[in-house]
Amino acid sequence: MPITSSAKKALRQSSQRRERNQAWKEKLKEAVKKAALEKSPASLSAAYKAIDKSAKRGLIKKNKAARMKSRLAKLLAPPAGRAGKK
Repeated sequence: MPITSSAKKALRQSSQRRERNQAWKEKLKEAVKKAALEKSPASLSAAYKAIDKSAKRGLIKKNKAARMKSRLAKLLAPPAGRAGKK
């Protein structure tokens, strides 16, 4: 347990931040799952918004956000045909 007053305050701050971050990460996971299951433009847009906000807040890194968005976009895109290739 913290002894000094500054350590006590730091503990309070970190626990509040942890709760906030956990709640936001849960929202992110739900949005991504919903977009993957529904495969609709509206759910994709909501997932993009959650991903971008998570990256902005520092919950996930910028490259991970781009990777997640790319994978979701692939799910919605029509399958590319291999016409003309042998």
